[in-house]
Amino acid sequence: MKFYINKITATVALTLLLFTACNNEKGSNSENKDAKEEAKTEEAGHEEEPTTIATLTQEQIKAAGIKFGNLENKELTATIKANGTLRVPNNNRGNTTSLYGGVIKTLNVQIGDYVKKGQVIATISNPQFIQLQEEYLAVSNKITFADQEVQRQKELNAGNAGALKNLQNATAELNSLLTRKASLQQQIRLMGINPASVSNNSLKTTLVIKSSLKGVVSNVFAKIGSYVDVSAPVLEIVDNSSLHLDLQVFEKDLPLLKVGQTIHFTLTNNPVDEYDAKVFSIGSSFENESKTVSVHCDVTGNKRGLIDGMNVTGIVSLNNVTAPAVPTEAIASDNARDYVFVVTDKKPEEHHEEEGGEEHSHEDEKTAGNGISLEKIEVVRGVSNMGYTAVTFVQDVAKNAQVVTKGAFFVNAKLSNTGGHEH
Repeated sequence: MKFYINKITATVALTLLLFTACNNEKGSNSENKDAKEEAKTEEAGHEEEPTTIATLTQEQIKAAGIKFGNLENKELTATIKANGTLRVPNNNRGNTTSLYGGVIKTLNVQIGDYVKKGQVIATISNPQFIQLQEEYLAVSNKITFADQEVQRQKELNAGNAGALKNLQNATAELNSLLTRKASLQQQIRLMGINPASVSNNSLKTTLVIKSSLKGVVSNVFAKIGSYVDVSAPVLEIVDNSSLHLDLQVFEKDLPLLKVGQTIHFTLTNNPVDEYDAKVFSIGSSFENESKTVSVHCDVTGNKRGLIDGMNVTGIVSLNNVTAPAVPTEAIASDNARDYVFVVTDKKPEEHHEEEGGEEHSHEDEKTAGNGISLEKIEVVRGVSNMGYTAVTFVQDVAKNAQVVTKGAFFVNAKLSNTGGHEH
């Protein structure tokens, strides 16, 4: 009996011991979990945003060649660049054709020749030319006889010796012949022949083809001995004195253009000489899928060396813009944004760490005392001209603020390398 009681007592003691051990283990795990979460919270609290202020000593400024200057209001000329093509309008280009078909007998010009309006460029031959002149002479003779017949019928009718019907028939025949003669006269004139010079002894078998306008021969379609039809052109003439410039301007730049603006352009393959043009029309629809609009300009002044189809690069001069500006090299780019460094009284935020129960600052006291603080301020670029760029500050800046005009790249690199901490 005594042994049985001792056995029960031992079992209860062992159970209490195991229960106590489990509770201690759960408490320990809970404390470890809380400690980890607290550590994460502290670590998150110690994260710092990258600083926008850099402090440089005089030695660093001198070694890097950093220079300072004030913001200036500059009058800059805004420009737009656009590609284009030289074109000759259709009313200043044309094909020279013959109003009658025939065989080319002579060809007096070649590609590149300059011709005047009305100049003889070729001659053609066709037997039909003789037939028209022959018919013209025959009709002229019939008119003489018909006129005499009308006069005779009038005399007979006046003496009541002739019938009125005969007079009427003679008059109708005369009028018909006069109409036919007038038609043949016009056809002969179109052939380039003076109807008054047509006679039995001067029938012409060869006709001349004259230039339809002045300009340069750009293409010759016929050759000696070939047959030229009425609808077939003999050659093409282009008047380069009336050149137009078609610029392809993007949608965002279109509101800046207006009729009458001056365009300066150079040839894409020979950008040595500069030419001028003036806007006379702005298109109202997009060209294909390029999302550009054609701006039509008249080429003015010197046109020497310019021909139809040349590719050009145009510069559109806009109105002068007066705005705060800095030297272009004073702008530093970082992550697709532009920045300017402005002298400020602000100091970088101090970063402390505890080592052995003591606080240590990473800010060098000597630098803080003798250095210059520069604040990194975002700007929006504007017009660039003559080495200066207009800027718009994202935040307010004093009008007399000093900025880094040279060496901005070094200052920006220093901020990036320090990771937001000043040492």
